[in-house]
Amino acid sequence: MDLILWRHAEAENALEGCDDLSRSLTPKGEKHAARMASWLDRHLPEGTRVLVSPSQRTQQTVAPLGRKFKLRDELVPDTSVEDVLALIKWSPETGPQIKGPVLLVGHQPYLGQVIARLLGMTEEACAVRKGAVWWLRTRMRDGQPQTVLLTVACPELISRSWDDRS
Repeated sequence: MDLILWRHAEAENALEGCDDLSRSLTPKGEKHAARMASWLDRHLPEGTRVLVSPSQRTQQTVAPLGRKFKLRDELVPDTSVEDVLALIKWSPETGPQIKGPVLLVGHQPYLGQVIARLLGMTEEACAVRKGAVWWLRTRMRDGQPQTVLLTVACPELISRSWDDRS
């Protein structure tokens, strides 16, 4: 199973008394989301399930991808690693129980916590930049699930000139 984790792009600062889920992307965030969406669109396999936090900023991040997506309450900003792993039906003993690639569009700290857990890191969480994508692949090796990091991409390093070369 491929698990692609995409942190929302840069969003407006939270204002006192405002609902965190209603924060929008900044103009820079919109540009970065479009850049990452273009890169992802060229690399995501057909049939990739796209699961998105119900926050405004994650929906705006995924919109330029132009693919169908499902909003999932399990991906709100204060969710737990266990809730995310349950959503993708992943267990430490058997690995993922669903077939096919899954793209999760969400938030820190849980994206970094999922990465750390699946890669067996000693740190509790990885730092995931705003707008960045981490692509993991889990497979069975000697009867045990093994997760490898395929790539990390961030919008600052995916320039339009690089996109034009492929």
